[in-house]
Amino acid sequence: MAMIEGFRVRNYRALKDITIGRLWNQQNTPPLTPLVAVIGKNGAGKSTLFDAFGFLSDCLAVGVEEACDLKQRGGFGRLVSSGVKDAIHFDVYYRETPGDRPITYELSISSDRSGRPFVAEERLRQRRKGQNRGWPLSFLHIKGGEGSAWAGEESFEGEEAGRIPVELTDRRRLGIATLGTLKSHPRIAKFRRFLETWYLSYFTPDAARSLPMAGPQKHLNMHGDNLGNVVQFMEREHKDRFQAILTRIASKIPGVDKIDTKKTDDGRLLLRFNDRGFQDPFFAQQMSDGTLKMFAYMLLLEDPDPAPFICIEEPENGLYHKLLETLASEFRSHATGRKNAPQIFVTTHQPYFVDALRPEETWVLEKGSDGFSAIRRASTDPIVQSMVQEGMPLGSLWYSDYLDARSA
Repeated sequence: MAMIEGFRVRNYRALKDITIGRLWNQQNTPPLTPLVAVIGKNGAGKSTLFDAFGFLSDCLAVGVEEACDLKQRGGFGRLVSSGVKDAIHFDVYYRETPGDRPITYELSISSDRSGRPFVAEERLRQRRKGQNRGWPLSFLHIKGGEGSAWAGEESFEGEEAGRIPVELTDRRRLGIATLGTLKSHPRIAKFRRFLETWYLSYFTPDAARSLPMAGPQKHLNMHGDNLGNVVQFMEREHKDRFQAILTRIASKIPGVDKIDTKKTDDGRLLLRFNDRGFQDPFFAQQMSDGTLKMFAYMLLLEDPDPAPFICIEEPENGLYHKLLETLASEFRSHATGRKNAPQIFVTTHQPYFVDALRPEETWVLEKGSDGFSAIRRASTDPIVQSMVQEGMPLGSLWYSDYLDARSA
């Protein structure tokens, strides 16, 4: 399954210029791990980094202008870093599979004279087959709405036979949104599919307590209001493993013995939790926020066809602190880097969750004296590495300020 090895964002709110993992021109830097956790104090920029992924996904879905206004972003003027006149810029460095050559996607967004955002530049790069060094060549490059794309799996810039001129009718839409639907551009199509299948969790327990109409649904949506529908789908399509999955999920939630669904007379769906010691089940509307969140995360992880990239902001909210290490371990057990396994990106400020993390998985985000965020990998600090090897939990080190900038 595709995995992001590196991500860079520039001029996006407090993220003036941060990089996590490896980029095409930083090959000596270790890539991102299958499980990535960003930790930091309140106001350090964790939510902004989470939203940077969401913004990219929204740009593909609805275009850059509408993406700037979604989710209370406030428009382009509120997104671009304070005091900066340059474009907002993103770099995504990823591989479709471990054996594939990596691809870089670059996107720059500027505003016109009327203040409306548009795609200033868009590029996809990849090295030639068998090439391990040197400048990766572009197989898509659009600037100001015009440019070129190279068709096929192997054609590149300079090979005129594969070159197709591109002129977009709408500079506020991504080029990959159109070209990625064409059979003649398989590499662009792969990246488009990768980006459009990202899962960013905006789960709210109140949404999960809604009463949806009965009807199986394949995947959990971003708000989690179709929990029962997903359970219904798994019950219908995966009968051989359905009960084993629910039993496993129930074993991770204290007090819960069994989980199933019930269809009401008016065609709505009730999600039922059988609590040990009680004869009658409790419905989702009666369950605690923590129980519903834990169930949603576990159901998401047990998806037989998971999203390649799963992003969750502060999963600890509403959860009993002793469940956090269990949840972190569950994330890692599913983010294995193997085929059909998702990459999981999490932000947190809870030391109990960090206790279950490894230094190479953990990135420390801090607000600098200039008001912009800076980030570093915990494993780059030899003192932290040594103390973890001696058995000191990473969350305890963070709680004791060993991960603060003074030790970097």
